[in-house]
Amino acid sequence: MNTFLFLLHSVAIGISLLGAVAYRKELVISLICLMAVLSNLFVVKQIDLFGYSVTCADIFSVGIGLGLNLLQEYWGKSIAKKTIWISFICSIFYLCMTQFHCAYIPNSYDTTSKAFNHIMQYAPRIITASFISYLISQHFDCYIFGLLKQWFSNRFFILRNYGSLVLSQLLDTVLFSFLGLYKIAGNIIHIIIVSFFIKVIVIVFSTPIVAFAKKVVTKEEITENE
Repeated sequence: MNTFLFLLHSVAIGISLLGAVAYRKELVISLICLMAVLSNLFVVKQIDLFGYSVTCADIFSVGIGLGLNLLQEYWGKSIAKKTIWISFICSIFYLCMTQFHCAYIPNSYDTTSKAFNHIMQYAPRIITASFISYLISQHFDCYIFGLLKQWFSNRFFILRNYGSLVLSQLLDTVLFSFLGLYKIAGNIIHIIIVSFFIKVIVIVFSTPIVAFAKKVVTKEEITENE
C-alpha cells in the first residue's frame, strides 16, 4: 500500500508543478514554499517502504528541487535563488508559529494539545537542520543545473535535471539525516540509504512529466501569460 501511495504522490507533485508552470511563476514559487513547510512538518512520521524505515518528507525535497529547476529553466537563475530565500523565510515563520501554538495553555475541552506538542517538540531542531541542509543543497542544485545548462547549450533538459537533482539530493540527505534525525530516527544509516534511493525513484518518475511540460508549454507562451 505504501509503495502505491508513494508512486501516486510522486505523480501528483509532478503534475502539480506542470500545471503551475503553465499558469505563472508565482504559483510555482508558492508550491515550492508550501512543500518546504510540509517537509518540515511531515518528516517526523516514519513509514516502512521497500522493507526499510524512512520518513514521509523525502518526496517534498525532490519536488522543491524540481520546482527550482523549472524556475531556472523558464525564468532564470536569479528567480530560482530568490525563491530559495523566500521558502527559507516561510520555514522560519512556520517555526515561530509552532512555538507560539505550543505555548498556549489548552482548556478543559481540548483534545489535541498533547498531539500537537508531541509532533512539534522536534520542530526547532528539525527546521534548523532543514535550514542548513536546504540552503546548501538547493544553492548547489542551482549551481550544478546552471553549469550543465551552459555545458549542454540549453539542451538535454532530462539529463541536466537528473544530474543536478541526484547530486543535490545526496548532499541534502546526508546533511539533514545527521543534523536533524540523529537519535530521533530508528536507524540513521537506513534513513540515508533508503531516503536517497527513494529520492532517485521520485526524480526518475517526475522528470519525464516535467520534460513533457517543456514540450507543451514553451517559453514564448510563458512570456505571453506574464
